[in-house]
Amino acid sequence: MPEIRVGYGFDAHRLVEGRKLVIGGIEIDFPLGLKGHSDADVLSHAVIDALLGAARLGDIGENFPPTDPKYEDISSLSLLELVKIKLANTGYQISNIDATVICDKPVLGDLKELMAQNMAAELEIDPWQISVKATTTEGLGFTGEGKGIAASAIALITEVVSEEEEEEAEPGYEGEYEDE
Repeated sequence: MPEIRVGYGFDAHRLVEGRKLVIGGIEIDFPLGLKGHSDADVLSHAVIDALLGAARLGDIGENFPPTDPKYEDISSLSLLELVKIKLANTGYQISNIDATVICDKPVLGDLKELMAQNMAAELEIDPWQISVKATTTEGLGFTGEGKGIAASAIALITEVVSEEEEEEAEPGYEGEYEDE
């Protein structure tokens, strides 16, 4: 039986002038952008932390330190691709991801499916394996006041098991339910 693991990720960034707003790999037309060392894509960062956590590989800061110049302004989709490789190297595959972007503005509506497609392409999984939702905080907190954007994600990963290993692990039922 393959091992099943779950991971949770959360990220938040401040909105500032002079930066592009990138969420789920999409550049969104908005007067403010997210402050960060990379492109500060909160959705991708939450997904990265969920995947790394599920595989017990640390967090985004440990794997892609903000002090390392090679990650400055890097696309978070590129970081997702690196996480996909790390998962494969440890023998895990992605079953599904459920993520939520938390902001009152901008309204993400029709962009959610495109965000899922972008991340799925980098992770080399089917888009139906990623659910992207958006919610507001009804004007409460830093997201409601338009000071920042947050995202959370949960990921389910499973151990990659060969057919031979799976057959060996299945219990035999021969003769246990004979008719009398």
